[in-house]
Amino acid sequence: MENILTVDGIHTFIGQFHILEGVSLTIPKGQITVLLGRNGAGKTTTLKSILGLTPPRDGKITFDGQEIEGKRAYDIANLGIGYVPENRIIFSNLSVLENLKIAEKKRGDLDKKSDFIFQLFPDLKRLYKLPGNHLSGGQQQMLAVARALVTDNKLLLIDEPSEGLAPILIEQMMEAIKELSKTTTILLVEQNFIMASKLGQQYYIIDDGATVMNGEMNELISNTEVIKRYLGVSIGGVK
Repeated sequence: MENILTVDGIHTFIGQFHILEGVSLTIPKGQITVLLGRNGAGKTTTLKSILGLTPPRDGKITFDGQEIEGKRAYDIANLGIGYVPENRIIFSNLSVLENLKIAEKKRGDLDKKSDFIFQLFPDLKRLYKLPGNHLSGGQQQMLAVARALVTDNKLLLIDEPSEGLAPILIEQMMEAIKELSKTTTILLVEQNFIMASKLGQQYYIIDDGATVMNGEMNELISNTEVIKRYLGVSIGGVK
């Protein structure tokens, strides 16, 4: 299977703190890969390192056949990597439509994608004139994901899309991510293990800033010892 992204032994510092101490990932094209780990393990820093927001000090990152470590975040994004941050970062005083428009890299990007976006997130079509601060938390999360879809991306980095969402909205978000995965490779950070296990085909576990395990998600689901040890959750099985 062709790989779209390879992260090879990256080390990333934030100030004096050594956050990532040898993270390695191989992301196959056309799949959802889930990045798992306890809070503070380094999952978000891994996504930011890939995108160049917190550049790694050592190691190699290859995207679509091209080495990207050391490049500016803007240039990496232009290669076809979209990012949905954990804290959403929408423009609260701009309307839904304006939030989407500012994500365009060139004029007309939104016109080409609007039907697809509003099919995935019907609420946004209904509320397109409302400012961001009038949306619910779930609607803001939908807008954050939708904004990453305005341009054509080969890879989407999505950080904690279920955080703070009611169960019914989590189900809607899951369906949207499944639909997205038909056309875009996804690297997903998700603390909700039930959601992660239903979406991901393969997984990586990060612990204390290093990759400690990886494999097929269907094998992890039955390994309650590993789940409890590295993720801090106890489950009686995932359906």
